Amino acid sequence: MKKNLLKMLMPMINLPTPISISFMWNFGSLLMICLINQILTGLFLAFHYKTDMNLAFQSIINMHRNINFGWLIRSFHANGASMFFIMLYIHISRGIYMNSFNFKMTWIIGVMLLLITMMTAFVGYVLPWGQMSFWGATVITNLLSAIPYLGNSIVIWIWGGFSINNATLTRFFSIHFIMPFLIIMLTFIHLFFLHLTGSNNPLGVNSNFDKITFSPYFIIKDLIGMMIFLWMFFTLTLIFPYLLNDHNNFIMANPMITPNHIQPEWYFLFSYSILRAIPNKLGGVMALLMSILILLIMPLLNNKKFLTNKFYPMNKITFWIFIMTFFILTWIGMQPVEYPFINMGQMFTLIYFSYFILNYYIFKLWDKLI
Repeated sequence: MKKNLLKMLMPMINLPTPISISFMWNFGSLLMICLINQILTGLFLAFHYKTDMNLAFQSIINMHRNINFGWLIRSFHANGASMFFIMLYIHISRGIYMNSFNFKMTWIIGVMLLLITMMTAFVGYVLPWGQMSFWGATVITNLLSAIPYLGNSIVIWIWGGFSINNATLTRFFSIHFIMPFLIIMLTFIHLFFLHLTGSNNPLGVNSNFDKITFSPYFIIKDLIGMMIFLWMFFTLTLIFPYLLNDHNNFIMANPMITPNHIQPEWYFLFSYSILRAIPNKLGGVMALLMSILILLIMPLLNNKKFLTNKFYPMNKITFWIFIMTFFILTWIGMQPVEYPFINMGQMFTLIYFSYFILNYYIFKLWDKLI
C-alpha cells in the first residue's frame, strides 16, 4: 500500500519546477483546498437538506439551530464558494498576465473548469430557497427563452413545469451534487496537461535548464500560502459570516413578491452587468456567454517574442485597466437598472471586450519596435 502511494506521489515530488516561480503560482493548490472543502461540507449539508419547496428553507434553519455545528458547516460551504471564486479569478488573472495561455490544452481545460464551476455555484445558490435564490433562478433560467425556436421548450424542460417548482429544486440539487465530481475529473486532466509542459515562470523564458524538484521547496511555499489562506478564510467564516450574502435570501421564497433589485451572487455580477448592457435579449445572452468564452481566443492571439507581460510596458497598463474594469462591472451589477448605470455598463462592457483584441495589436507593435 505504501509503495503504491509513493508511486502515485513520485511525479509530484520529483516534478521539475522553474526556480523563479513566485507566490502567484500558489493559487492552483489553494483552489484544490477550496474544492475539497466544498465537497466535504456539501456532503454533510446534503444529509439534512430537504428538496421540497415547503421544507427547503426550514431545513436550512434546522441546520443552523438544531444540528451540531450545522451553522459552522454551512458557513464554511457558503463562504467557501466566495473564497473559491476569489482564488479562481486571481489564478486566471495571473495566467493572463504571465501568458500561461501559451499552454493551450491546460488553458482550454481551465476555461471549461471555470464554466462548470460557475454553473455549479448558480444551481447551488438556488437551494436555500430564499427570495434572491428563487428570483435569481427565475431570471437566469428565463434567459434561455432567447434561443430561437427552442428557447421556451428548453426553459419548461429545465423547470419541469410552467414555473419554478419542486421538480426544478430536485433537479438543481442533483446537478449541484454531481457537478463537483466532474470538476475533480477535469482538474486531474488540467494537471495532466500542465505536467506535460511544466509551469510557466515570471521571466517567461524557457527554463528547462533552470529547474528544481517540486519537493521540498515549493511544498513549503504552498504550505505558507495555505496558512495565509486559512487565516483569511476563518476570519471571513467566523467573524463576518454574512458579509457576502444577500439580505433578501434570509426571507423564504415567495413567488407573489418580487424583490426591488434582483441580482446574482457577487462573483457573477461582472457578467450580469454585461448582460444588462445589451438592450436585446438574445444579444445580452450571447454577450454573457462571451464574457467567459472570450478567454478561449487568447492562445490564438499570441504571436509575441516574450512569454510574459514584464517586457511589454503597454500591456501592463492595459492589464490593470482590464482588472479595474472587472471591479467596476461588478459594482455596476449591484446597482439598479437606471441612468447612469446603464450607460456606464455599456461603456465598461466595450472596454472589457476591447482588452483582448487591443492586446494583440500592442504585442505586434512592441515586437516590431524591439
